[in-house]
Amino acid sequence: MDKIATLTLNLQTAKEELIKRKVLFEMYKKQLEEKKNKIKECLERINVLEKVRLLLQLASEYARKQAKQQLETLVTQALQYIFGSNFSLEIELNTLNNNPSAEFYVVTKDSNKIIKTRPYESRGGGVVDVVSLAVRIALLEIIKPKIPGPLILDEPGKHVSEDYILAFINFLKSITNTFQRQVILITHNTYLMESADISYFVRYSDGKTSVNNKL
Repeated sequence: MDKIATLTLNLQTAKEELIKRKVLFEMYKKQLEEKKNKIKECLERINVLEKVRLLLQLASEYARKQAKQQLETLVTQALQYIFGSNFSLEIELNTLNNNPSAEFYVVTKDSNKIIKTRPYESRGGGVVDVVSLAVRIALLEIIKPKIPGPLILDEPGKHVSEDYILAFINFLKSITNTFQRQVILITHNTYLMESADISYFVRYSDGKTSVNNKL
């Protein structure tokens, strides 16, 4: 009888242990399914995010190329307006340390020879003045939403030689007509002062500042 009782007790204990293990099994099985579903959702999200990343990358590359073309066109027009048809601007887009970068080059054609230099290496500072001014104007027009208001300049074209200063003046006037922007500038250049619609002469003498205007 003792053996039968012991076996019965052991059997009961085994049944209870089996029930516990079945409960744990079902719980772990449910948790496993939940984890699998979570992993599936994560993989689907990763797939979507990767497609979004590629789309944004393509959109960014397209936007860069569009901005590049617009900058090249406007700056080239400015260079040709002032210095002649042999001038143009080229922008090379690169990636440096996983960051986009751009290199600006002034291209000149002379006797069937093409010379490609950086702006500060091309015909002195006059070219740099024109390129920097044209880039500034282009950015004002390209950026969306467009930034309204006048174009305020400090000593524009200060390195442009007298041979090209009249063309530079006409370029500034064309800006007001083309982009409907008033140009306000500070200058010591007599030609630029005489070309303005309104000029204000500021003088400092004996500790006092006087302002006179010329219509």
